[in-house]
Amino acid sequence: MSGTAVRATGHGDGDDGERVARRDDAVRAAVEQRLVGPGAPLAGLLDVTGIRASAAALRAAFESVSAPGTEILHAFAVKATPLVPVLRLLHAAGIGAEVAGPGELALARAAGIPVARTVLDSPAKTPAELREALALGIAVNADNPQELARLDALVRSAATRSPLGLRVNPQVGGGAIEALSTATATSKFGVALQDEGAREWLVRAYLDRPWLTRLHTHTGSQGVPLSLMARGVAEVYQLAEEINRRAGRQQVDTLDIGGGLPVDFGSDATAPTYAQYARLLAEVVPGLFGGRYGLVTEFGRSLLAKHGTVLARVEYAKSAGGRRIAVTHAGVQIATRTVYAPASWPLRIAGYDAKGRPKPGPGVVQDIAGPACFAGDLLAEGRALPPLDQGDHVAVLDTGAYYFAAHYAYNSLARPGVYGFVRDGGGIRFATVREPQTVQEIVAESGGDRAAALTEL
Repeated sequence: MSGTAVRATGHGDGDDGERVARRDDAVRAAVEQRLVGPGAPLAGLLDVTGIRASAAALRAAFESVSAPGTEILHAFAVKATPLVPVLRLLHAAGIGAEVAGPGELALARAAGIPVARTVLDSPAKTPAELREALALGIAVNADNPQELARLDALVRSAATRSPLGLRVNPQVGGGAIEALSTATATSKFGVALQDEGAREWLVRAYLDRPWLTRLHTHTGSQGVPLSLMARGVAEVYQLAEEINRRAGRQQVDTLDIGGGLPVDFGSDATAPTYAQYARLLAEVVPGLFGGRYGLVTEFGRSLLAKHGTVLARVEYAKSAGGRRIAVTHAGVQIATRTVYAPASWPLRIAGYDAKGRPKPGPGVVQDIAGPACFAGDLLAEGRALPPLDQGDHVAVLDTGAYYFAAHYAYNSLARPGVYGFVRDGGGIRFATVREPQTVQEIVAESGGDRAAALTEL
């Protein structure tokens, strides 16, 4: 894995080489404008131009293989980057929201995303969450027979505009990362299609409920090959065809095929692309795009990952056992998966000097350490990088999804500020997406106003 930013040739979802150049300019501008410095040693940067390009590429890819007039909702998986300005940006680019609980639903509504472009998925929806969704008219995918029984009671008691469906686990197998493989034989998600009697139960569930009009599946994400994703979609498409055949009409009118497009964390290239996946689906499941079914997708990581950078100041440069160590403020609190499962979640690191310029020099084996008080808080171990000195900067690349937005408050470390950027003439213009968390806010959310609560018991 390369230790410096690779100048990729433009291909895929937008121009990868242009994206790298924008990133370099944004890092230098962030240092010059003191978004990162001695008083603010960590920040997240979001490339607004890149995000817009990814959204456009997703829409174009599916439109290119779909019959004219096909209804397609691309719903962003809010868990990937749960930040209201990001959701508003995606909404403006034609992308809706897939939410997995009341918090994410509140974020989507705050961003102005219409309920008609919102989908609720979760394996543990409460009665209150279901009632709210049905009252608003939000699409709901039930996860299991017990949840379907809750919907039965709610649908009987009140009218709703919500499109309703069931999530199906096609049980086609897993990918390289077990935790992200959601179509294994024993996955916690959905109704297991291959279990004894399950297929007939599913068909009967639809025949008995004319208001069930959708089917949902999601095979997994990072580490899952496109061929396996397509197999999962094919299984659910065939189930929809069987339900409609036995119903004698097109009861299932929309297929929610989930998201999960993997991201190349080993280079600056956008690979695989949405166009490649859409073409594969058209080959494996040609009826999917014939115009008889509406489509919903739920991509998350692939829309944002390549357009985010965590920038951290090198607080100290030291050595131990003959190896250099750059101690930074980017660690387990922003890259939890990488620190605890580095083999599954490696990240590229790029070195910049004290002025935010790409740092030259031959590669020297060194560790990139975070600020947390345990030995394993390392973002990179034994990585060949230009020698990093005190006051330099490291850029943690491809971190636009799940990293700076999914904070882990180890050692009560503060959430970093997040800033979107665009080129403006010859420079970079920033907008604050989220202010850095203050020490006072950390104390407040840790029960600061209830200090005597236990001693007074």
